[in-house]
This record gives sequence, structure tokens and C-alpha cells, in this order.
Amino acid sequence: MATIAADIPESADPVPISPAWRSALIRLGVAWGVILVAFARDAADMVMIWWNSSTFNHILLIPFILAWLISQRSDELKRITPMVWWPGLLVMAAAAGGWVLGEAAGVALARHLALVMFLQGSVLALLGQHVGRALMFPLGYALFLVPVGEELVPPLQGITADISMALLGLTGIPAHIEGVFISTPTALFRVAEACSGVKFLIAMVAYGVLAANVCFKSWPRRMGIIAVAIVVPVLANGLRAFGTIYIAHHQGLDFAAGFDHIFYGWIFFAIVLLVVMAIGWQFLDRQVTDPFIEPALADRLAAASRNVIGNDRPVLVAAGLLLAAPLGWALLGLPEPATLPARDTLPQIAGWQREPYDPVAPWTPRAQGSNRTLIASYVRNGQKVDVFAALYNGQSEGREITAYGQGALDPEGAWSWVEAAPAIPDGKADVITGPGRMVRDVATFYRIGNTVTGSNLTIRLESLKARLLRHSQSAMILIVSAERSGDGSARPAIEALLRDAGGAQALSETVLAGR
Repeated sequence: MATIAADIPESADPVPISPAWRSALIRLGVAWGVILVAFARDAADMVMIWWNSSTFNHILLIPFILAWLISQRSDELKRITPMVWWPGLLVMAAAAGGWVLGEAAGVALARHLALVMFLQGSVLALLGQHVGRALMFPLGYALFLVPVGEELVPPLQGITADISMALLGLTGIPAHIEGVFISTPTALFRVAEACSGVKFLIAMVAYGVLAANVCFKSWPRRMGIIAVAIVVPVLANGLRAFGTIYIAHHQGLDFAAGFDHIFYGWIFFAIVLLVVMAIGWQFLDRQVTDPFIEPALADRLAAASRNVIGNDRPVLVAAGLLLAAPLGWALLGLPEPATLPARDTLPQIAGWQREPYDPVAPWTPRAQGSNRTLIASYVRNGQKVDVFAALYNGQSEGREITAYGQGALDPEGAWSWVEAAPAIPDGKADVITGPGRMVRDVATFYRIGNTVTGSNLTIRLESLKARLLRHSQSAMILIVSAERSGDGSARPAIEALLRDAGGAQALSETVLAGR
């Protein structure tokens, strides 16, 4: 203990805050207050996501981590003279543009990122490049405040299913995989969204990046711990899914369900975290007493900052204008609603008999925020095809036709995605399964203005263009689907109906025209 104590220097007296720093911090505090008030909706949305979504609960700790990271650099920061720095306005300009694009496209992620960039840019603009250099890691780590990553769920489901199948093969348990469904002699298992492991992965990436900065000096080791923080949770989650199937096979479904409820969750996450820490512990190369800013760098920054004189007023005025610009654009409001047809039934299609919708297994697509939904069945020579259309007189927050959960697969419903089907003209095709193991072939088409496509990106770009230019445009979700009978695909029946209707473009035009 004496040796350890001798290695730790006695703490020096705290460095007092200079008048320049007091003035700069007051100015930054006012700027942050204005930013958070101006974009209060987005700030509140982010906090609610952190609090309510288990995937992002870990972000609640990040503001405290950021405060700690800054406190570890406080003595070196006090030696640097803060001043305004106009290139910081470029970050704020990018944030303003990103916020407008996010607002126009109805993409909350873009607005959340823009809010964080406004805060980062204001630090650079009001405290200067030398302070920004000293705070490079905390400023970059602030990006973890943005709740992002749920887009990784589908690929992670597939990876988890593949790992489970590989391990089942090693243990000799017979299994068959179809999409995210694994069939064994015991039961049919689905690698659900909650089993994708995305919440563990997102939290572990945040941990890995923090550990890379706090515990390591060399860049190869930093990259190594980040790689470990990514790979280990993915592999561990595959092992977790395999374990559930393995236990169910040998001990029964009830026992497996009980074990899953008790063991998995935070216990499992703690084990994964300990594994990552144990791997990284062997390669630590930063001592507890090592400063977070190298003394030579701190000396250079302190000396450089004393030789710069800035003109505050132009930078402050420009920062205010950059904050006001996106808010002014938002005050212009949405375009006028587009006109929708008065007819409330789907059109007749030559050669097909239109009938009331009456599926074997209940299936209702999701079209949140739509002005009108239409659904009917079309029958010919024993073939039965269901057509669903959701009409919108415009798109706005919560009313985007390509938003998460919109379309054939309601995330709160009883149906699950199985696999992507071969491409279909102007749309996308999938196979889904539902109650009673009923299987449906589904073709989905999105329409905005005169554009019909199955691409989410294309629709978002068209929506963005229309809102930026204040154009009124109707929108539609068109789904042509059919239940499978036996092992045969229902795709030929879907293609036959679309062909007789003149294609998705013509069918959507007929629906919108009310003919």
C-alpha cells in the first residue's frame, strides 16, 4: 500500500477560473439555454426515448459521463484562453441544414442529431479551436446522446439465427431455418426483434468507445477494444438464443421460458460486460495517474490560445441567425393538403370478381395517420388476392408512409417477417407468417405524387423535395397480397392481378382517381 501511495502525486491546489473563462462559460450557458428552448420538442423526445426504451436506457448515464470526462481535463482547460472561432459556425450551419431536412422528411433521427450538433458547434464557436482540441473526445462522445441503432434489428436477427443454427448442428439437434424461424422437434422458435441483441450491442459500443479513450493510449489497442465490444455481444447473443432452444429441447418449453425470464436481461448483460472487461484488462496501457491531455499538447494549446485575438460580435450574430433560420422555415407550416377521391371502394379489375375481404387468418396492414383505408378481395378461377390501399392527403410527423411499422407487417400484430421474395416491378416483395402458421406472399408499393416504388429511400427523397418546395402531394400505401394454400407460392396470383390491372402504377392511379 505504501508503494502504491508513493506512485500517486499529491493533488495540487485547484487552478482558479480566469475572468475570460467566466465570461465564456456564461456566454456558452446562455447559448445552450437558447438552443434547448428553441428545440425543446426534440430535446424532450430524446429524453423520453432514453427513459422509455430499454434499448436506450444507458444514454441516461452519458450526460454524467460527459461531465466526468470534462472534469478530468479541467486543470488543462483552465490554462487555455477561450475565444470565439468562426469555423465552429460551420458545424452549426450543418446542424441547421440537417434539422430542416429532418423536419421536412419527418425523420426524428436527423433532428436529434442536429440538436446535438448545435450544442457541439456552439462550444467550438464560442470557446475556440484550442478548447475544442482539448475537448475533442467529450465532444465526439456526445454523439452517443442520439438514440440510433434500431435499424440494426433485422440484420442482427439473421446473424443470431445463423449462430443458433451452427451451434444446434454441433450439438446434433435437428433443426430447419426459414428466415428468422427455427424449427426443431420441440417447437417452432422465432428470433424476435427483442432477441436480436441490439440493446446489448448499442450499449456495448458506447462502453467500448469510452474504455478505448479512458484505458488505452495506443490506437491499435483502442481499435481492438472497440472491436471486442462489437463482436462479443453479437456472438454472446447467438449463444443466448441457442441456449434457449437447447434447454427447451432437453427440459421442455416451460422450463426454458422460466430460465429465460430469470437469467437473461441484465444478468446476461453483466456477464457479457465482464467478458469484454476481462479481455481488455490484459492490454491496458494507460495508468491511473496519466493525464487525459498530454502535457506537451496542453502547453502548446495554452501558448497558442494566448496569441489569438477574436472579434466576438460577428460570430455571435451569425450563431443567432443559424439558430433562427430553421425555426423560421418551420413557421411557414406544411403544404396545403392534397385532394383525395370521394369514392370509398376499390375499383373493379377486368376478369376479377371483387368481394368483401374475408381472410382465413386475420391480417390488417398498418397505415398510421392515413385519411382513408380500403381493402377488398379479388377472385378468379379459384385464385384469391387481397388488395389494401391507404390514402394520405400529405405526409407529416407520424404520418409517413415509409415510417417504421407501416405496411404489411404491424409490429404490434400477430404476423412476422420470414424472408424477402424475388423483386417485383415498382415494389418490394416479402413472405410473412401469422396465426395458425398461415403464410402470405406480399407485394408492397409506395406512391407519392407520380412516383411508385418499393424503395423507402426514394419515397423519403420525394417527400423531402415536396415539403421543401411546399408542394401538395397525395401519398399511398398499396399492398397486393394472397394467402398460400399448401406449399405453393401465391406469387403467380399476385402477378396475374397486377397484370390485369395494368401494373402497380395504373392501379394506384385508378384508386386515387376514384374510378
